[in-house]
Amino acid sequence: MKVARKFLISGGVQGVGYRFFAQRAAARHQVFGYVRNLPDGRVEAWAEGTPANVEAFKNDLATGPVLASVEKLEELNIEQLDSYSSFRIER
Repeated sequence: MKVARKFLISGGVQGVGYRFFAQRAAARHQVFGYVRNLPDGRVEAWAEGTPANVEAFKNDLATGPVLASVEKLEELNIEQLDSYSSFRIER
């Protein structure tokens, strides 16, 4: 069974390698989707995978890379899977 989640990450998360960190975490946890910066300073990540893998990915997102300062992580359940075949950084 696959699940999909959208994560919105707030804090000092742009300009600190957060998207590359998320891409590496997605590869480790076999999660597909994307990560991108938002104009308001947050980072958005879309993740699809098994419930356990998406949860492990979320835990990594909550920590972030060394230079990041994650203040808040919002999680939205998504009913429709887009069936990504990779995890990419979007601009």
